[in-house]
Amino acid sequence: MPRKPPKGLPTRQQILDFIEQSGQPAGKREIARAFGLHSHDKILLKALLKDMADEGLIDSAPGRAFHKAGGVPRVTVLRVVSVDDGQVWAQPESWHADTPPPKLRVIERARRSALALNDRILARTEEAGKGHVAHVMKKLQRSAELVLGVVRREGDRFYLTPVDKKEKRELPISELKEAQEGDLVLAEPSGRPPRVTARVDAILGDPFAPRSFSLIAIHKYGLRDEFRTEAMVEARHVARQQLSDDREDLTHLPIVAIDPEDARDHDDAIWASPRDDGDGWDAIVAIADVSFYVRPGSELDREARARGNSVYFPDRVVPMLPHELSSDICSLKEGEVRAAMACHLHVGKDGALKSWRFSRAKICIAANIAYENAQAAMDAASEQVIENASSPCSMPPLEGRVPRELVEKALKPLWACWRALLAARERREPLELDLPERRVMLDEKGRILSVAPRERLDAHRLVEDYMIAANVAAAKALEKKKAPVMYRVHEAPGREKLVALKDYLATFDLEFALGQVIRPATFNRILERIGDDHDARPEIMEQVLRTQMQARYSPEPLGHFGLALASYAHFTSPIRRYADLLVHRALVGDLAKEDADSLVEIGEHISMLERRAMEAERETIDRYVAAFLADKVGQIMRCRITGVQPFGFFATVEDLGGDGLVPAAILGNEYYRYDEAARALVGEETGETYRVGQHLELKLVEANPASGALRFELPEGKFGGAPRLGQRRDRVRTGKRGRPANIRHQGRRR
Repeated sequence: MPRKPPKGLPTRQQILDFIEQSGQPAGKREIARAFGLHSHDKILLKALLKDMADEGLIDSAPGRAFHKAGGVPRVTVLRVVSVDDGQVWAQPESWHADTPPPKLRVIERARRSALALNDRILARTEEAGKGHVAHVMKKLQRSAELVLGVVRREGDRFYLTPVDKKEKRELPISELKEAQEGDLVLAEPSGRPPRVTARVDAILGDPFAPRSFSLIAIHKYGLRDEFRTEAMVEARHVARQQLSDDREDLTHLPIVAIDPEDARDHDDAIWASPRDDGDGWDAIVAIADVSFYVRPGSELDREARARGNSVYFPDRVVPMLPHELSSDICSLKEGEVRAAMACHLHVGKDGALKSWRFSRAKICIAANIAYENAQAAMDAASEQVIENASSPCSMPPLEGRVPRELVEKALKPLWACWRALLAARERREPLELDLPERRVMLDEKGRILSVAPRERLDAHRLVEDYMIAANVAAAKALEKKKAPVMYRVHEAPGREKLVALKDYLATFDLEFALGQVIRPATFNRILERIGDDHDARPEIMEQVLRTQMQARYSPEPLGHFGLALASYAHFTSPIRRYADLLVHRALVGDLAKEDADSLVEIGEHISMLERRAMEAERETIDRYVAAFLADKVGQIMRCRITGVQPFGFFATVEDLGGDGLVPAAILGNEYYRYDEAARALVGEETGETYRVGQHLELKLVEANPASGALRFELPEGKFGGAPRLGQRRDRVRTGKRGRPANIRHQGRRR
């Protein structure tokens, strides 16, 4: 017999009526709120809902919402099962009732995103007549449900080993298709825990081939690596547009583009000249006029917004815009007339921006110069060893040297103006963290030649400071005309992170006062106090970086803490960043009203896409590093400890990167205490310590290119090294919850 609801609770029928009539998913919280239940009544409601589920009156949907048993949840995931004359029908992806799953007629808000067979959608459902209709809320990427892994064989059975190093479990493969042992595949999980299996969906090839490493990231993060046909057709059409005569003609100026030697696109160029009145310099930062080709509401615009930014891998780029734009008509190439947005700056003798204006222009780049060549030319100019050349618009292949005329007319004025900008930057005291960027060099077949930190040159700083000046001018120009601004926001660190930094610095006997006004210079002083040669400098820099908030895009003028700037927008890379494209449109008065009204949502969207791109790029570099080290397994590496946990410590190979684990269980025949404050493992008998920032030699025992994971051991003969074959390690055992029993935890709880 079903229990009667206690006094004050709704009846079973009232709950059923509420669930059916609710316009949103109805979980326990929503039911309690609807009937005004509090404290103890909520406990009784939970029991009542369990009774109703046991009686077959209600079922639970994803997110712990309820729906009538045998019915369809208000919000649920559907899979398209048929497309007939444009009419789409779908069924619930999960259906646990005894009756066959119902078919729902799908109603799409926009025809441009036509659904295909087997597509998955998140939909809001409602009854219509004797059936249901589904309103599409979001189309779900197939990659969001597929698992990327390598096929492993064990006897007659096959298993999927995920490439994500955070995922430890393997899945039995129920449908292999044409895949073979060792293949990299995309597979669809099926079933419910604990009986989950995988069906192979696509075979991607050899996981250890260098060009597979970026492919793994593309599939793992659901990056759009192919453009829709409509966008490709539109790109070819707009690329043929002619430039109008009303553009400001700057083709006579020796404007140069200074980029990385391996740059895939060139969207910025610079020029400077001393002013005739002696009051500093005139400078121009010319940026590809992408907004001329990519109009609001176009197919190209929709594609660019969906991507948010370009993603750069060692072997390829996943561009925000099709090739016809990103690496052709919008790429500023030597000797080619191009459409540009020109930021005209008056830079004072002290480096301050005294005035600015923006114009649509046409330019002709005098030369595309690699950073290294520009730096070498200026270094040589100081020694007056410059190669003669007659044309300022060519780059003679003379060991990468820049023509004398171009050095005199373009580079020297740029450097002179930059020294003023640099002086202004130093007065402003932005955050100065010298964290190396890894560069992977490949040969023509995609094989790894080297992995090394990128050299940081004055030429890099020069271009960076001109770009910062243009970004500041763009934000201020839009503020002056009271136009919407998509700011690049970087807020000051929160108190919780500052407290953690204070505790951390105390382990180095460095004081950090929480009551002071925190500025970027505050962190610079910390680094100055420890000096350039301190072993812990890289570690402390990384901790200071972790203390910072994550930069994002927002229409709120919250300033850029790291650069010590009150107004800052991204203007300089519209080929590869959607935020910059919005800023360009606002500057020329072409920002669509619906976009201006939705800048908060757009900012959140492109910030998320930027973080996804950074993770994909970083993981791919880790895979290349693992592949580079794969033939060095067994060798001794110079490493630095980057993280310590109760179960062991992580170390990175110096000058290469790529973290690997040293399990605590192999550290020695004694108890190791985890000191959370000091971020260290300390041997209770010997005092042997492994702490963050420590330099040591480790033996590389595993390098997995598919996952990017490394594993190290202490070298033979070192204290705590791995036991010899047959030697018993009685004091190393696994305790409860997987924690090694020889580790004790000290410090505050997380």
